[in-house]
Amino acid sequence: MKIWVDADACPVVIKDILFRAAERTGVALTLVANQALYTPPSRNITTVQVPQGFDVADNEIVKRLESGDLVITGDIPLAAEVIEKGGLALSPRGELYSPEDIRGRLTMRDFMDTMRSSGVDTSGGPPPLSQADRQSFANHLDTILTKYAK
Repeated sequence: MKIWVDADACPVVIKDILFRAAERTGVALTLVANQALYTPPSRNITTVQVPQGFDVADNEIVKRLESGDLVITGDIPLAAEVIEKGGLALSPRGELYSPEDIRGRLTMRDFMDTMRSSGVDTSGGPPPLSQADRQSFANHLDTILTKYAK
């Protein structure tokens, strides 16, 4: 198992949890972003910088992903592709996407996108990452690493 991070929008606190997990477990962690990223020195942690552009980082993750890998992303279309390829997808808020719920999430995302493009104000966005979100993420990550990492 490898861990891939859609790193452009991943909160720093979540990256820190991932850095500690990679060191503790020895699992390979790769952050993919369209900008240079800081990572602590580690043989388990790498970065891939991709060119600017729509979904370039997402496409790079899908291209490199192998069945059984874990992807950290809040991007619903990316999560759907990950699941389709046999990977696991976990949001920075600790939500483990599943084959049973990803289609519904994708439909809702597309609906909201249509509403915004029609001029409907859907501003507000998600609430700030809470301590409960961080704990949920760390708990799911530990469960996944215990179950799947070799």
